[in-house]
Amino acid sequence: MDTKLETDAKHWDVAVIGGGAAGLSAATALGRSRRTVIVLDDGKPRNAPAAGVHNFLSREGIPPGELLAAGRREVEAYGGLIVSAEATAARRDGDGFAVTTGDGSQVRARRLVVTTGLVDELPDVPGVRELWGSDVVHCPYCHGWEHAGQAIGVLGSGPMAVHQALLFRQLTSDLVLFRHTAPPLTADESEQLAALGVRVITGPVERLETDGGRLSGVRMGDGRFVSRSTVVVGPRMVARSGVLAGLGLEAVPHALGAAFGESIESDPTGQTSVPGVWVAGNVTDIQAHVIAAAAQGVMAGAAVNADLVSEDAQRAVEARRARAGLAGAAKDRR
Repeated sequence: MDTKLETDAKHWDVAVIGGGAAGLSAATALGRSRRTVIVLDDGKPRNAPAAGVHNFLSREGIPPGELLAAGRREVEAYGGLIVSAEATAARRDGDGFAVTTGDGSQVRARRLVVTTGLVDELPDVPGVRELWGSDVVHCPYCHGWEHAGQAIGVLGSGPMAVHQALLFRQLTSDLVLFRHTAPPLTADESEQLAALGVRVITGPVERLETDGGRLSGVRMGDGRFVSRSTVVVGPRMVARSGVLAGLGLEAVPHALGAAFGESIESDPTGQTSVPGVWVAGNVTDIQAHVIAAAAQGVMAGAAVNADLVSEDAQRAVEARRARAGLAGAAKDRR
């Protein structure tokens, strides 16, 4: 992982941009197919603040860094090269691609797999970013068990606030929905929350307060203080897709609406509308958990290898025909 990128004339079969679960899984699948693979990783995983990865069969609770370290070893065992570098742009280069990194180096490859993940656009409330990944969470499946039974508050800042409240109510009986900037409740929503004993507090939230570095509660704009040990937020999740702009690929609104997030469109194998470019993980599926991102990486790796196999076979046919033509011409001259 400490390998530094140097200008190199080598033309790789595949460049994987992003070294998370999706990227490393794609690189492993490609390496096992004896493809030359380089992984460009900027070292900024989305789940870095989390204490552990969950719902990953046989790896439950493993720290994110340990999971990535194991994945890097597996990629390298199959001949892949992992480089600490940020890919800043990609463009067509003949029948392949050229990727530019932060130091101006160029990496050339026949195919690209982009697994750059996403950015969480957090509510603009003081304390949210500072506690993100510890006492401020977003997903009941990723973090819920660890906060079960606690005094939980849902910070309503988008259209999914009520949905999140219902999900987290499964984990605690002490739940407050802070309306904050969320849309007004419908009659059905109000009835559901009341029936489940969820307290609803209207008005804007001013900040989250801490005691000894841990969340102590929510301070409302009118001065009220509501003691809470966990706050749930609904970030807008946006694909980290800037590197694809030069290829004409831009993120589009999620099916649930632009307020939910944006991602790069692809087919079930991860292939994009640009021939030769695949995506996997949160850059194309903003709701994918780590294990799902890893599965998508394997799928994309297999699809890329199949595409290269087809191209290699066609090149072999053309070379064989050329040799046969030369042999025939030589025979005619005799």
